[in-house]
Amino acid sequence: MPAIGASAASSSQVKSATRTLDIIEYVVSQRRPLVAQEIATALAIPVSSLSYLLSTLVERDYLQREGRRYRAGPGLERLQAHDPGFTLAERVAPLVRTLRVQLNETASFFVRSGWEVEAIVTETSEQALRYAVDAGARAPIHALSAGKAILSSLPDEELVEFFREAELTSFTDRTVIDEGRLRRELQEIRRSGIARTDEEYSLGIAGLGRLVRIDGEPVGALAVAIPKARFTPEMKERATDLLRRTAALLEAA
Repeated sequence: MPAIGASAASSSQVKSATRTLDIIEYVVSQRRPLVAQEIATALAIPVSSLSYLLSTLVERDYLQREGRRYRAGPGLERLQAHDPGFTLAERVAPLVRTLRVQLNETASFFVRSGWEVEAIVTETSEQALRYAVDAGARAPIHALSAGKAILSSLPDEELVEFFREAELTSFTDRTVIDEGRLRRELQEIRRSGIARTDEEYSLGIAGLGRLVRIDGEPVGALAVAIPKARFTPEMKERATDLLRRTAALLEAA
């Protein structure tokens, strides 16, 4: 029975992918805006399925909606360009999404904003017990695993400035606010490549972060937030491995 279920799921995913490509090719080939019913009739796609696929394509800019009609979007032109001009958020979004799917835990990408970090991409776990991060949300750099990963990349003179200027707020009784202890953590992060938090920003939540460098420059950090109830040694090891692999893919690109 499990094999049958897995096969059915795989078949459904392939059909969905095929339909998505069919929609793009058909809309582009017609060279005029089309209503959904025209697309459904031409491609024999149920309207209920088509609505979801069209919404996704519009969200990703591969199609544009004009009233009730759809036409090719700027995302298609961008894919054909020699210099696609993707934003950092667009570059990391597919990999953050994949990280969330692989772990079924909340995954995000943060960038530095002064002495805070800001989530520019986030994918929330589908489990009932989960931690949510809103895109655009900011938090003090010392309290999140992504923030510690970014802090670990700062040169000594900037760290001196950080400890002089930043307010090391305590969010729980586990938040690290002692300069000496935080400096030791940063040294360990530089050695291992992985930043960790244990209920330092939100009770019951453990975090893992990995710095990402592009062209040798630190641009932000990947992070996962996992409820302590599921943060087993096995989960920690798997999440750490996936963070390293995902960061390597971004850095290689």
